[in-house]
Amino acid sequence: MRPIERTAGTPEQMEAIGASLARAVHGVSLVTVSGPLGAGKTTLVRGLLRALGHAGAVKSPTFTLVESYSFDGRELHHFDLYRLQDPAELELIGWRDYLGGGNVCLVEWPERAGALLPEADIAIIIDIQDGQRRVRMMVRHDNAQALLDAVT
Repeated sequence: MRPIERTAGTPEQMEAIGASLARAVHGVSLVTVSGPLGAGKTTLVRGLLRALGHAGAVKSPTFTLVESYSFDGRELHHFDLYRLQDPAELELIGWRDYLGGGNVCLVEWPERAGALLPEADIAIIIDIQDGQRRVRMMVRHDNAQALLDAVT
């Protein structure tokens, strides 16, 4: 499937992109978000969570590895793997228990998990070019088709 591209020049625009994804996460279990430090990964996730109804603070779970949120009887787990030293650390926190059962896992820095993560339903890559964030979203599975409807 073709990637979807959006551009964001402000945190508000990045949150709006995240908000547009909120409709798509109901049909997926794993969303990965890649990009350099300061690219806006957590800002995008914040927009998604707010669109789902979360009114509290959304911070990057850099030190706790995961923050969980409940929506409509489902769990959404926000992982930040930036400080992960070894992919085996994910096994120690029982990460596999977070996946499945109708849960949604949003994973920042998925490359640090090595081969432990399955292929994402939606892979998001954020690049910084001339002060703008270029957000590319790739749908990896047919059940993520709702993403195309949500953001196009």
